[in-house]
Amino acid sequence: MCWMCDRPGATERDYLAHMRQLVRTYGWAVQGVEREGIHPPWAYTVGLTAHRRPELVITGMGLTRATGVLNAVAGHLLHADVPPPGTQVALTDGPLVEIVTVEAPWAHLNVAVEIYGRRLQSLQLVHADKHGRWPWDREYQGVRGGQPVLGSREPPARRIRVG
Repeated sequence: MCWMCDRPGATERDYLAHMRQLVRTYGWAVQGVEREGIHPPWAYTVGLTAHRRPELVITGMGLTRATGVLNAVAGHLLHADVPPPGTQVALTDGPLVEIVTVEAPWAHLNVAVEIYGRRLQSLQLVHADKHGRWPWDREYQGVRGGQPVLGSREPPARRIRVG
């Protein structure tokens, strides 16, 4: 169930106040978007912009797992350099991801845009399937509906491990 569904009479303004409070308390929050028909679930951070970091997005991953991955990477990102697009990262206890710049974050990160405006930046954590294949590979086996990639892929820059 969604936050507003659990609170009859709550408004979008109430929800934004709730998200702002989460950001104040924890440094960022994760906004999940449930699967809808053929469209896969996805999630993104709200609050990294306040730390002069890009917001993070994951598509095509269940919300519980996506939240864990986003929280781990966001926590690391607060104390590290932002990896350039094309960087492949082997996450400890997580998937292999490749960094892709989100070309139109204002079109996808609605809550972050409401709080920070349309000028925010975002990186997508594109994840490989269990066989190490990417959504741009013909043999990729992701979730139902696939894994939409929200930007253009850069040539692989480097591989790093994040814990």
